[in-house]
Amino acid sequence: MNAPEAPQFTPHWLALREDADADARATGLLGPLRDHLAAADAPRRDGRLVVRDLGCGTGSQARWLAGRLPGPQHWILHDRDPALLALAAAGTARLTAHGTAVTAETREGDLTDLRAADLADTSLVTASALLDLLTAEEVDALAAACTGAGRPALLTLSVTGSVALHPADPLDTAVAAAFDAHQRRRTGGRRLLGPDAVAAAAEAFGRLGATVLHLPSPWRLGPDRAALAEEWLRGWVGAACEQEPDLAPRADAYLRRRLDACAAGALHVTVGHGDLLALPPAAPGGGAR
Repeated sequence: MNAPEAPQFTPHWLALREDADADARATGLLGPLRDHLAAADAPRRDGRLVVRDLGCGTGSQARWLAGRLPGPQHWILHDRDPALLALAAAGTARLTAHGTAVTAETREGDLTDLRAADLADTSLVTASALLDLLTAEEVDALAAACTGAGRPALLTLSVTGSVALHPADPLDTAVAAAFDAHQRRRTGGRRLLGPDAVAAAAEAFGRLGATVLHLPSPWRLGPDRAALAEEWLRGWVGAACEQEPDLAPRADAYLRRRLDACAAGALHVTVGHGDLLALPPAAPGGGAR
């Protein structure tokens, strides 16, 4: 089998998944976050909440979250890809929050080197579909930066390794295991966390005194999201075969069966993700930092 490549962070892939992401996000974390922002003496820029979006892609997190946060906002959009940053900035420029325009600026470069001092002007750190692409050391550094600065972090849509396909197929388990191993692969000297990311982040923030809340945020892909399910299937099977080449002879027919079922409206897929909210520990003396 010539294994298809896993989905890349192209504008097409990000646009394809945006509605599924929006439906999956754990809204149960928004109440505690809003309560924290209201009670804390959060930094503001010209009266605006300052939100840093790490690995922003085309800006889907801002499009979903801005209207669900209190008051006027300024977003700082971080990504390594200048083309995605341009799309994110253009999309954010059309947003409003509570009747006020949302302003934004972009920062191109490596987002894993943020330190507490970099977050002095930040009200909230957020990211979507990022944690599983980081290493344990990078997650530890992110937790240290957020808690050291006394800033909350909302980290959403990290893969958890749970995949359920209906109807089932005998090869589902082998493909899922190989995919999870691919997510945990070593690349460029870095060992990615993959499906272990949510647990690792919860432990890292908790160890530093943060209050950690996490909820499931699964994709549910049925006939109404056949295009996304097809693209996801190609990437899922492709990454599994890249990790376990011995799967390839069986995976070709497996993928055809799955794509045929998808085209017929007969396939339903649940892809596990998790959302995490980390609220910083109280500053000495009992107040918020």
